[in-house]
Amino acid sequence: MLVAFGFVIGTRSFAASYIKVDGSSTVYPITEAVAEEFAKVHKDVRVTVGISGTGGGFKKFCRGETDISDASRPIKPSEVELCQQSGIEYIEIPVAYDGLAVMVNPKNTWVDYMTPAELKKIWEPEAQGVITRWNQVRPQWPNEEIALFGPGTDSGTFDYFTDAINGKEGASRGDFTSSEDDNVLVYGIAGNKNALGFFGLAYYEENKDKLKLIPINNGNGPVLPSEATVNNGTYQPLSRPIFIYVSAQAAQKPEVKSFVECYINNTAKLSREVGYVDLPGDVLTSASKRFTTGKTGSVFAGKGSQIGVSIADLMAKE
Repeated sequence: MLVAFGFVIGTRSFAASYIKVDGSSTVYPITEAVAEEFAKVHKDVRVTVGISGTGGGFKKFCRGETDISDASRPIKPSEVELCQQSGIEYIEIPVAYDGLAVMVNPKNTWVDYMTPAELKKIWEPEAQGVITRWNQVRPQWPNEEIALFGPGTDSGTFDYFTDAINGKEGASRGDFTSSEDDNVLVYGIAGNKNALGFFGLAYYEENKDKLKLIPINNGNGPVLPSEATVNNGTYQPLSRPIFIYVSAQAAQKPEVKSFVECYINNTAKLSREVGYVDLPGDVLTSASKRFTTGKTGSVFAGKGSQIGVSIADLMAKE
């Protein structure tokens, strides 16, 4: 039974079955938390949650290999086409807000904030082999080599960051340590005094004792990502919604239907618990309606990330 936003899990019983989820490492903590709660009641359903990155997850999803795809950005045109080729229809469900965290090592005493322009100077393709030291970003910073860490190219976080900072999705220097596993990035930044990196806010919250979070100054003073600044839009341009995509065919299976209902009902509580920002109630109501009615497609029209566009406004138009 779908109950508005309470911590409720249905008590249906299913024959032994599997639900396959893969995709974003950013969305993984929420999905894993939902899977754990679901398993407390549905012990005969095995939910597997993989981390192939948003792009890697969509490749599997659009080939019909998974039931649900975790995504830290909206589906983009090449993925829409791949799904169409395989006859895969999907229901797009936003599950939380995320602020991309920009971090340095705690021993870094010189960076008090950064601007989008400074991030672009470091991360744009033209910076490769050219911008390699801190004092090239600001002269008063030390003449020390920057060690860069970031998500891999299959990551939706990589796509969103490069779009928001460099102006084009996927446009980035290539000489940085990359991984689809955010835990690898955590330890990389934590282990190097001159490190700079980015990933989803939940992994910072989980490892804040090892990392130093950097405010972003987009022209109105330095702003840290938080529930308030992500919700009110002041942490820009690095705030975004994150999603699950449910195969319309898989949604016909009782166990998948029950799992997604559990997800929608509990995502507000669980997203907060793992370090993300829960969606407004009206957005969750719209998400529930999309799933209940089986409405397929994307409110982003399959165009991928759109910086500064409100998911609430887009869903309200439906």
